[in-house]
Amino acid sequence: MFGALVIDKASGWTSHDVVAKMRGIARTKKIGHLGTLDPMATGVLPLLIGNATRLARFYTAERKVYEGVIRFGFSTNTYDAEGEPTSDAAPVHTDAAALTDIIAQRFLGEIQQTPPPVSAKKIGGVPAYKLARQNKEVVLSPVAVRIEEFRVLSCEGDHAAVRVVCSSGTYVRSLAHDLGQVLAVGAHLSQLRRLASGCFSLENAITLEVAQQLADADELTTRLIPASQLLPDFPAEIVDDLTARQIRDGRAFRVSPFLVNTTQRHVKAVTRQGQLVAIGERKLHNLYQPALVFPAA
Repeated sequence: MFGALVIDKASGWTSHDVVAKMRGIARTKKIGHLGTLDPMATGVLPLLIGNATRLARFYTAERKVYEGVIRFGFSTNTYDAEGEPTSDAAPVHTDAAALTDIIAQRFLGEIQQTPPPVSAKKIGGVPAYKLARQNKEVVLSPVAVRIEEFRVLSCEGDHAAVRVVCSSGTYVRSLAHDLGQVLAVGAHLSQLRRLASGCFSLENAITLEVAQQLADADELTTRLIPASQLLPDFPAEIVDDLTARQIRDGRAFRVSPFLVNTTQRHVKAVTRQGQLVAIGERKLHNLYQPALVFPAA
């Protein structure tokens, strides 16, 4: 297996749990996930399988799309419903127009966001959540994130359903917490579902149960996205068998000048049969050096 599989993660599973389960289902240890999902969250969790795991380095700035529910009235130490309350509960009635105004003023565009204290962000090489569990002080520095969309879908009582489109590295939990702080009522994230991560979406996602059924029927590869179709922003140069062998030997290859522009750093070399040969990195205008090479099937 050489490609990607999109899993619709169930609540209660860590991203590592999903990878461990899929290693058994797919009968390979070479599986890695793109973009951690919190245990409470559900939805799109892309998995790279086989030699495709080597492509993970190119997935560093994937745009994410979420829908979730924020509960107002009290905050928690994890910024979500799985944490312990850190403020007294107070009755709150949400108003869509008021929330929309605050969001427009404070939470759109490029903002500075502090990750939750219970997160995978590292402090001195140690994940913050491990320090928090040891009751040690967790001080995380704000990071720049981009919020393209933060829209209130509906309000009911102390709950507000929202849609968020954001840059990689954004914590929707922090958005919920910070919104509660601005309103001085406390808030936390009570539900979260990821609808898309980069080019991966729920439309091509399957559950672990379906993955097991397909594997039992020897049909799991029917849901695999071939490696040559990954990284769709990288133009694909179709190469003949001789050129493919030369690329695998480390030789630079030429790309059609009509395929690339002066800002195109990477391209894919793909055989006529649709197999990914290499990821090339620009050496000259339309000459690319293999940066990552894959063996012939």
